[in-house]
Amino acid sequence: MKLLQSRQFAKAVKKLHANQKADLDKAIQLLIQDPLIGDRKAGDLGGIRIYKFKMTNQLNLLAYSYEEEVLTLTLLALGSHENFY
Repeated sequence: MKLLQSRQFAKAVKKLHANQKADLDKAIQLLIQDPLIGDRKAGDLGGIRIYKFKMTNQLNLLAYSYEEEVLTLTLLALGSHENFY
């Protein structure tokens, strides 16, 4: 499976501490194993999925898209629930 990341996602990851990156890595591994576990968005955000996970006891959202035909997982955005949309 091919794993891509957006510039916005890469910027958010740069700001994380080591323990937060470890939690993020676990979440990404889960997505690689089963890319359809996230909630699918509707309307203008169709095609985007949101995976909710805990990072240092705080709920975070990870936006991604998955293209089954070419087996590509694109990580789009990362943030806390308050600052996400």
